[in-house]
Amino acid sequence: MESSDPRSMSIVIFGLSITSSWGNGHATTYRGLVRELAARGHRIVFFERDAPWYADNRDLPRPSYCETVLYKTLRELRERHARTVADADLVIVGSYVPEGIDLGAWVTRTARGVTAFYDIDTPVTLAKLAAGGADYLSTDLVPRYDLYLSFTGGPTLERLEREFGSPCARPLYCSFDPREYFPEPRAARWDLGYMGTYSADRQPTLSRLLIQPARRWNTGRFAVAGPQYPDTLAWPRNVERIAHLAPHEHRGFYTAQRFTLNVTRADMIAAGHSPSVRLFEAAACATPIISDEWDGLAELFTPDKEILIARSTADAVAILRELPESARQQIGARARVRVLAEHTAAHRAAELETHVREASSGTAVS
Repeated sequence: MESSDPRSMSIVIFGLSITSSWGNGHATTYRGLVRELAARGHRIVFFERDAPWYADNRDLPRPSYCETVLYKTLRELRERHARTVADADLVIVGSYVPEGIDLGAWVTRTARGVTAFYDIDTPVTLAKLAAGGADYLSTDLVPRYDLYLSFTGGPTLERLEREFGSPCARPLYCSFDPREYFPEPRAARWDLGYMGTYSADRQPTLSRLLIQPARRWNTGRFAVAGPQYPDTLAWPRNVERIAHLAPHEHRGFYTAQRFTLNVTRADMIAAGHSPSVRLFEAAACATPIISDEWDGLAELFTPDKEILIARSTADAVAILRELPESARQQIGARARVRVLAEHTAAHRAAELETHVREASSGTAVS
């Protein structure tokens, strides 16, 4: 996609991580977005707190498409990088950044360009604010950002403006890289797989739609990939556990499945309109998706044509065992066409440019 705005921006991003995808989905999102912004002529500096758990698991220590700065403390940022922040056309602070409230207060005081909060966890953030506050965002900080970029669309955007005073709340969903995610014809290793870090609120759905089906269909082949699952969990013998998959291994995982499972966190279900990056990645690989149900999903994929909804163990088992192979392949192919047309990282970079123009010109209309 070619830029419709020839103006090159200097962009500063404070994000949870771009160098390590270990235990988080933020790195994948930032990598795609930043790479496409750079391809459109923008100059990006990405600041990341030098955390030991990421330092030990850096799968992209020096991205080629941006300058990456690892820092230890906010004092270091203020003393060494205030000029970079002040001179930037756009400064973005992401959710879950350590000491995000103090950082955001400094950024909104210092930056002369557009300031934005990029919430990769919007429903979780709003739940925290309602309960007394998140450690990376406060209610009085929301109106100080010129732009609130949200992984959640729909009614949540209006709520951010009406209840929390954001001057401009806009969706900026996750995305995928078409160069990394595409079909690879191969014999299926698993009938159903799932990839995701352990989350207590997702576990009942994972049990209902994968673990219980594995117990009912003991000759089926299943897999769960992701870290932090408790050692006390009892897995059926036909469920293979994979502790972690780096991003370069994701495509191989998806294309080795007949179907892949999407499971949504409780806060995301309540808010709706909160697609996971795994949805877009799997669809790009033409791997048919079985998903739980939430408001807004049907706006992203047409049920029964581009995605399959399972509400119970019986639903999941029926799909796995009874759906004709031709129908399975057609669903995967249609989903791939859909995401290529609407949900690449290049689409998100173009959308971000539009949102920044709105915020900087004062023409944002809710």
